[in-house]
Amino acid sequence: MEPIDLNRRLILLTSMVSAFAPEMAHASPIDAHETFVLPREQITFKPWTAGPPHSGEMAPLYGDVNKPGLYLVMMKWNPGWFSAPHTYATDRIQVVVSGTWWVNSGPDFAPQDAVPVPAGGFVKRAARTPHYDGVPRHVKEPVVVAVFGMGPVDLQLSDPDKPAWRRV
Repeated sequence: MEPIDLNRRLILLTSMVSAFAPEMAHASPIDAHETFVLPREQITFKPWTAGPPHSGEMAPLYGDVNKPGLYLVMMKWNPGWFSAPHTYATDRIQVVVSGTWWVNSGPDFAPQDAVPVPAGGFVKRAARTPHYDGVPRHVKEPVVVAVFGMGPVDLQLSDPDKPAWRRV
């Protein structure tokens, strides 16, 4: 049997795609009650109320971090800020959307030992385990992290006598 050359493959593929194109042109519109779409340019970030001015922003996408149930938020961390070691009542699942996020575990604050997690990276925080994270001052761009979990988060500082946010 003779192998098919690249030009013949492209002709066959083009024929198959064009055969389906008329069907695709008559697709039904999306029903917003069944499939909600929020384009990236319409996601609104607002300064987070828990942090110092200019430390970061949050865009709630689904649910509420302070109420029972699932939530999804996008957090934008500005360079030069880390959270203090803290815990949450439930697990949190995070994906770095853009930039690089620095994370560490434990009750002792040592941002120089934090591990960089670049865009596309995944982080899971186990419930009631101390951790902290942020973006060092030398970084030029903020990081955006998608955070999913079950509310309420019930944030508890490892050392409530120290500031909840640290300038680094």
